[in-house]
Amino acid sequence: MGAKFVKLLGLIVGVAVVNIVVLSPGLIGVTFGENALATASGVTLLFASTFAVLYGSYALLFKSSVALPVKQLQTHEDFVQAIVRYKHVKSFREDISLALEQLERMRKKQLTLFQVLNQRFEPNELSYKKFASVVLTVEKLFYMNVRSVLNRFSVFDESELEGAWRRDPERLSSKLQQEKANMHNEHLAFVKSSLDANEEMLLKLDKLLMEISRLDGLDPGEIENMPGMQEIDSLIKQTKYYKQ
Repeated sequence: MGAKFVKLLGLIVGVAVVNIVVLSPGLIGVTFGENALATASGVTLLFASTFAVLYGSYALLFKSSVALPVKQLQTHEDFVQAIVRYKHVKSFREDISLALEQLERMRKKQLTLFQVLNQRFEPNELSYKKFASVVLTVEKLFYMNVRSVLNRFSVFDESELEGAWRRDPERLSSKLQQEKANMHNEHLAFVKSSLDANEEMLLKLDKLLMEISRLDGLDPGEIENMPGMQEIDSLIKQTKYYKQ
């Protein structure tokens, strides 16, 4: 929302500048009542300015942007916007807040890790490449989990939980009620499990960052033996991404 307000402010300032330039006597100086053409031009400018501000406000603040398919999400902002769309789902309110927090922490952690790597190594060094490779792999796993969470959000229908079968449970057999409850709980458990996995990745990146910051010198062949690298390698091998 902050970026939208900045764009709206820019629009308002731009419209104001145009009006000042066109209507100020010291500049173009279009004057109402001077003649029919000047009056018509001035009135048209004011109507156009009003329309631009009103439509711009609507487009930036109220008109929904087109949702990208989950497979097409690429940037940090894409993922944030995709998750924010589900903020109205009460069942996932806390999970959504955590997911947004994790996305921001991952973004900052990535920046910090590469800043430290650039301070310690040259990009063409083998040590740099080994550390960078494992960090980028963890990032892929992290966003793979976020995509899985978004897929669950997209198929979850909270209205069913608040529908007739909850208001009038006798309309469904106890078996069907239990199956629906189990399905609901399975969605919740999957989302929590994915977020727990992402929290573990963030923790392991913290450990790796701490180890890298303590290095005075290291032979590239010893990198794989670092505790932080071994923990991350074990995590990667347990995932579907690694198997693929």
